Amino acid sequence: MTFTLAPFTVTPQEAGFTLAKVLRSRLGHATWSDVRKLIKARRVQVGDAICSDEARRLKDNELVTLLAHPKPLPRVAHPQRLVIRYLDEHVVVVEKPAGVNTVRHPAELEWSEKRRQLDPTLEDLTQWAIAHRLQRPARELPRLRIVHRLDKETSGLVVFARSPLAERELGRQFRKHTVVRRYLAVVPGRITNQTIRSFLVRDRGDGRRGSTRLPNVGKEAITHVAGEEYLPGYTLVSCRLETGRTHQIRIHLAEAGHPVCGDRVYRKALSGAVVADLSEAPRLALHATELGFEHPVTGEHLHWTMPLPGDLRKWLEKWGSKTACCSETASGPAETASRPGIRQSRHQ
Repeated sequence: MTFTLAPFTVTPQEAGFTLAKVLRSRLGHATWSDVRKLIKARRVQVGDAICSDEARRLKDNELVTLLAHPKPLPRVAHPQRLVIRYLDEHVVVVEKPAGVNTVRHPAELEWSEKRRQLDPTLEDLTQWAIAHRLQRPARELPRLRIVHRLDKETSGLVVFARSPLAERELGRQFRKHTVVRRYLAVVPGRITNQTIRSFLVRDRGDGRRGSTRLPNVGKEAITHVAGEEYLPGYTLVSCRLETGRTHQIRIHLAEAGHPVCGDRVYRKALSGAVVADLSEAPRLALHATELGFEHPVTGEHLHWTMPLPGDLRKWLEKWGSKTACCSETASGPAETASRPGIRQSRHQ
């Protein structure tokens, strides 16, 4: 039997029930077996991520989509393909590819390693890559500790802490906004250099994250925007984060009238008007190109840059971008996961 279902938002009455139960109710004549097959086949998406856990309990206002075709596993599902830029006993910095969640949903934390391999996160891939590089079982390694994350479709540099001390000290740097974070994004139109300040809330009034004009509400978000290259009808912009709120860059650029190319979420104004995306971007055109912080133990300033990945570079080249053509040489040397050894910090 062929099943079709328009994307839907979880209602308050459906919140708290499992994905399988809600999906079966929405489909009408589907059996439990039918629903399990759809979920196992990677045809069900919750938010912007495939959900392969039939027991995942849904939350109010989550978006559920039944895809017409199964979504293939990300090409980077093998840890040897992950690029490690820095590794010692306290921190690891990696290049995140697009299409992979940074961390696992809380409902999936008890998954076995075999099940994780069917739908790996960056956290999984990084731990497996470290284990491969050090030639040690992953279960013997200290767990990775999350200090920041990137959206699923965003590529770029990510740091994980590997010790409680690193988690605490990196967390302090992120809270004090001393971590250097710069992103590249492609937006329609010509955007001028500016600093965007607003207070972000989870629901701006239509179920989406956004800025509020209400006093003493929300969290302050500050993004410094600069034009890097002006193309026919588009701008390659550099965004430096002073704060790190959820979806901050995407929200700020969209509210400024320049939604990120390839963004399927923040293209709708509060009035309901939708900004069309004619860019044919291969995915969300957002890339974390620069990362810098003080080592949590030695105090050494560490800094990396990562050029635009191939999918965005190839897409930009058709617009005549010179930045895209030259970005391959913009980054320093990388350390692949297959190289043996571990860099030691100066202090134990």
